[in-house]
Formats: sequence, C-alpha cells, structure tokens
Amino acid sequence: MHVFGLEQIEQVLPDLDLFPLIKDGFKAYSSGRTVVPPVGELIFDDPPGDVHIKYGYIKGDDYFVIKIASGFYENAELGSASSQGGMMLLFDQRTGREKGVLVDECYLTNVRTAVAGAICAEVLAPGQVKSIGVLGTGVQARMQVSYLSTVTKCRQVKVWGRNEQKMFKYQDEMRKEGWQVETCADPGYVAASCDLIITATPTKTPLLRDDDVRKGTHITAMGSDSPGKQELETGILKKADLIVADSILQCRERGEIVHGLSEGVINEKDIIELGDILDEKALGRTSDDQITIADLTGVAVQDIQIAKAVFEACNKGA
Repeated sequence: MHVFGLEQIEQVLPDLDLFPLIKDGFKAYSSGRTVVPPVGELIFDDPPGDVHIKYGYIKGDDYFVIKIASGFYENAELGSASSQGGMMLLFDQRTGREKGVLVDECYLTNVRTAVAGAICAEVLAPGQVKSIGVLGTGVQARMQVSYLSTVTKCRQVKVWGRNEQKMFKYQDEMRKEGWQVETCADPGYVAASCDLIITATPTKTPLLRDDDVRKGTHITAMGSDSPGKQELETGILKKADLIVADSILQCRERGEIVHGLSEGVINEKDIIELGDILDEKALGRTSDDQITIADLTGVAVQDIQIAKAVFEACNKGA
C-alpha cells in the first residue's frame, strides 16, 4: 500500500486535466453506472463543524474510494483553514485490498468542488458574463473564482462577507491573481449587479432574497452541504427557469433544493441532474434571460475520479 501526502499531491495535480474526469464522473452517476451510498456525517456544535464521509465506486472500475473531509468554521480564529482535515482511501474493486491513501488535508475535496463549480458555469452561465458575485471569503470563495478563469473571460468580481477584514484580505489576494475585486456591504447588491453568483458560506439563514436576483443570472450554490444549511430563499428556486442538482437523491436531504421541496415551491420533476446535461440527455441554459441554479452538495464520484487520477500520477512519480 502506498501513502502520499499533500506535498506529493500538489506536485502532480497541475499536470492533470480534471475537467473531463469530473464530467465523466457526473455522467456515470446520472446514468446509473455507479454505487454511491448516502453521505456519512458527523455534526459538531461546539465548536461548530462537520465531517463528511463519502464513498462509492464506478461499476467496472479499478478502485472503490472512501473519502473523509472535515470543516470546522472557527478554525480561522486559530489561524488555520476551516477545511484542513481529510484523506482519500483507495481499494482494489476486484479484491477489496487496500491500494493507497492520499493524505490530502481536504485539498482534493476543495479542488474537485471548484472544478464542479466551473463546469456548472461552463454549461449554465450566460454566454457573456459581465460580473462575478461571491458570497463568502473562505477557501471555496477563492478556488471557485480561480477555476472560472478557464471558462470565462470575465475578471470582474464583487465579494461580500460577514467580516470586513476578511473581505479586504480576499480582495488583496485575488487581485494578485489578476481579478478586479470590489467589496460589497450587502449580498443584495452583489446579486443586483452580477450575472454569475457563487454562494460559498455555511449559513443556516438565507443570504439572497428572491427579489435580489435578476433575469439572466446563474447561481452556483455550494455552501449548503449539510442538512439545515441554506443560502438562498426558496422563492429564488420558484423563480428559476432551470434547477440543476449534482445529485437529486442527495438534494432531497441537503442543499438548497430540499428547502424548496419541503415548502412545496418546486417539485422533483422540476430538477435536472448535471450529469444528464453533460451527457446531452437534457438541456441546459437555452436563453441568456433565464435564471439558472446549480445546487452542489458534493458527490462521491467527484472524489473517486480525482483520487484515481492523483493516486496513479503519484505512483508514477514515486
């Protein structure tokens, strides 16, 4: 069995083309070619945090994968990232024998989430994005924007966060990457002035109201990855022309969609899976006037695909 740490993982990752790998994972999931059990989860109140255990396999593949990733939201006060604990375990799908461990410290989870967000923007955002809005100032607020550089020419960003100091830090760091960043005092202003919005917070109180969102907007909502979290008022779902889930099954119990279903403002028949759009079994955005929402709760196939590619690359370099 081989064990690779974060340093080795970061060395091989730039040479991997993750977009087609993650897309293929979503396609396999939506076409029924995977086994992905319900998410395992530990929720902590003091200090607040959660641990996700996601696992599964693609039928006929070489490996099955078990991923553990944590997020503790007061870590910033201790001088560390909220998501820094995690690993991916790979096993031989034919024998069940352990093959390797990627001690990625949650980095691969963050990368595969950012890639999924960029894929959503690629197929759901308006043809010409004029301004990117970001709610949140953490790791995903940065990585989601960074990975957008491959799918849009827009470099205008408007960011909102609860902490002004963190907003200014975000502004400084993203400007160094070539983004023109404006800080905002209100989430509603972000929505009113942006046509591609990323929500990346762990809030349990909605930040965006239905009246905030204008025609032609795409929203990638990825902060609500545990039951109880909610970033969007359910009226936004009712208002949307297209609602896309990474996993309809998971969105029945977490994400934004579950709130819309429980309040009766949408029906499950109104939801399309991302994999079906990528596989051209369903239509994505068909007009620049549409409001589209992608609800990303994180699916094990993303972990499977990135873990396989990174593990094999690390093995070659070992």
